[in-house]
Amino acid sequence: MSAQPKAAPAGAVWSSSLQRPRVLGAVLIAALASLHHFADTPVQSWLRNAWFDAYQIMMPRTRISAPAVIVAVDEKSLAQLGQWPWPRTLVARVLDRLAEYRPLAVGVDVIFAEPDRLSPEAIAESNPRVGRALARQLKQLQSNDEALAAAIRRLPVVLGVAGIYERGTEPVPRPAALFRMQGDPMHHLWPVPPFASALKSLDLIDAAAASRGLISADIRHGVVRRVPLLAAVGNAPFPSLGVETLRVGVSEPAFVVRSGAHGIESIGIGDVLIRPDADGHLWVRFSRHDPARFVSAADLLAGTVDREQIDNKLVLFGVTGIGLLDQQATPLGERMSGMEVHTQVLENIFDGNLLGRPRWARGLETALIVILGALLVFAVPALSPVRSSIVLVSVTGGLLLLGIVLFRYTGVLFDAAAPVIDLNILFGGLLRATLAESARAQQRLERELQAQREAAARMAGELEAARRVQIGMLPVPALTFEGERRFELHASMEPAREVGGDLYDFFMAGRSRLFFLVGDVSGKGMPASIFMALSKALYKSTALRSLPDLGRTMIEANVEITRENPELLFVTLVACMLDVDTGELAYCNAGHEPPQVIAAGGTGVRQLEGGGPPLCTLEDYPYETGHARLVPGESLVLVSDGVPEAMNAAGELFGRARLNRFLSGMPAGLSASQRVAAVNDEVRRFYAGAEMADDVTILVVRWIGPATGDR
Repeated sequence: MSAQPKAAPAGAVWSSSLQRPRVLGAVLIAALASLHHFADTPVQSWLRNAWFDAYQIMMPRTRISAPAVIVAVDEKSLAQLGQWPWPRTLVARVLDRLAEYRPLAVGVDVIFAEPDRLSPEAIAESNPRVGRALARQLKQLQSNDEALAAAIRRLPVVLGVAGIYERGTEPVPRPAALFRMQGDPMHHLWPVPPFASALKSLDLIDAAAASRGLISADIRHGVVRRVPLLAAVGNAPFPSLGVETLRVGVSEPAFVVRSGAHGIESIGIGDVLIRPDADGHLWVRFSRHDPARFVSAADLLAGTVDREQIDNKLVLFGVTGIGLLDQQATPLGERMSGMEVHTQVLENIFDGNLLGRPRWARGLETALIVILGALLVFAVPALSPVRSSIVLVSVTGGLLLLGIVLFRYTGVLFDAAAPVIDLNILFGGLLRATLAESARAQQRLERELQAQREAAARMAGELEAARRVQIGMLPVPALTFEGERRFELHASMEPAREVGGDLYDFFMAGRSRLFFLVGDVSGKGMPASIFMALSKALYKSTALRSLPDLGRTMIEANVEITRENPELLFVTLVACMLDVDTGELAYCNAGHEPPQVIAAGGTGVRQLEGGGPPLCTLEDYPYETGHARLVPGESLVLVSDGVPEAMNAAGELFGRARLNRFLSGMPAGLSASQRVAAVNDEVRRFYAGAEMADDVTILVVRWIGPATGDR
């Protein structure tokens, strides 16, 4: 028979199905973490900004303090006082009126870069219908620019300037603020926005101002999220309009800027310490648009503004009229003027409600990608898709909650979107790889199962063939004793497995002597069946040489079978010789179940005692022959130990006593074949529902008597 193929252990297949997805997951983690930590693609920037906007939409800032107010040239002012640009004398009137309200400082978000075309001298030169005398009188009047400069001198005014990236002919404006730089001088200003120069107001007006500040903003994707607190104009530090107005308002002589190896670390204005990003930008924590921040210039000139709205506050002056100002979108989805953005920055500073993205935030995000990615790498290949999805949802929820908590309670901008997206990409790759590997493992198992089925089919075929060979080796009574009227003989052997270790044999030794035997080889299955065939052949050849002395036959057979027994099996066997003319019976038992004699009338059973140990256990054992006499009609029953040792589902044995009672209760006159069938049926009924424990062999000889007739 061919050997059954050895299947791969289930643990080895499972380990292999886990290893490949986990290797792929480790590679993905390294790639995603490196991309997040070292690269900043436009897509990454857009997603990060969108997530930071989501924080602000979910948790907009509540306006607490009102350190600044906006005096706006709004639609009402334009309707009452005329279109923009106004004559600078009108702007001067607004500033003079502001002076009456005693603001801390005024930041002007307007650049007066060209002379006022409504000045008296400009009108005299531009209008040919003005006579010479009138022209001379007009030119002797104070210009509008001088009037505005005079008004500016009467207030602590900070004029706005706009950064220019390309150097032109215009001079670089010098800020009035002093800067005390601390830290590494090699890295003082290199990360901040660099401007080659800046567009400023006329020298006359500019010289009258207390200071000047940048009105340029960081606009990414059309949304204002950050405002530069500090920039470099012509390689010199330059403050933004809002913080410069604050410095002038609190009368601080200088900014204290501390820088390090990675850029700006802090900006100090007196006791106020601001920690912007390394490039000097501050993330604005926006509140909703609030009309209470605004005062109409028309109302100011009319004197209808409550003094408390402006007194001892910072003021930003500029234009908000529709069509006159390019208002920018904010993270809240509202459009606001630059002055309102600067006002929100001042509110952030006064309330201590600052946003920031410290350097460690990106490191934390990268670390979480690695740690939580490792969790997914471990969990996804080992869990079902549903359970691994639960792990992903839990991880995602934890990251989103962490980002919200950090924003709400610390003002730290934690980019939860990047780890969530990266972990979802990792999860998708892991799940796909795991499913693909599971499919491959399933295919391997199916191939192995198919191979095992084929091997099992071959084995079953070979065992069936062996069964047929084994059954074919056993003699058939109807063919062997055709026409015989002195006795009846019938036998059956039912193996517990495909093949068995029981044996029986019978033949005529001369005209009147019937030889028959029943044996049982230790063990079951193929080894027992092979040794059975060998034992049967050796015993028959020995019997043909040594009959009629059964004791001598048993001794010689013991020697022959022991010699051919490398597996050290043993055989129980009972052999009988019946003189079918006289009923004389000789028998020899080698450790087998004792023969049973059923009386002719069926009134009792007697047992033939005597015997020795099984063959192949003791060498040179002197087996002896026993003798008995049968009367016509008596039946001799030989069984293997599979009959008394049959076991039912309750663990009970059939037993010799049950066998004797059953044999005693058989009706008289049954033929040999009927007695064999009856015993088989009774044994099957007993162990019904339980596995067959051992081979069952039954041989019955019914002696009828001499050939003169049936008794």
